Amino acid sequence: MDGRIEFIGENVTVSEHSDPSLCGVSGKIIGESRETITIESNGKQKMISKRPAKFMFENGELIGNKIAYRSQDRIKKVKA
Repeated sequence: MDGRIEFIGENVTVSEHSDPSLCGVSGKIIGESRETITIESNGKQKMISKRPAKFMFENGELIGNKIAYRSQDRIKKVKA
């Protein structure tokens, strides 16, 4: 999986993060900024920083550093 797809609406699990309390958080992505992803998990919204994290999607895993762009920029800049 590369980072050139739209993430909003995708199911995701945080597989690694510098904050251990965020590891294992899973849910649907409901928002995205340059530095964060907002996940709805168990009826609550959690804002998670992209850079110190790895995200597991249904199609594969992405490293947060490689997707730390605004969504409209990420689609152009991320290399497969």
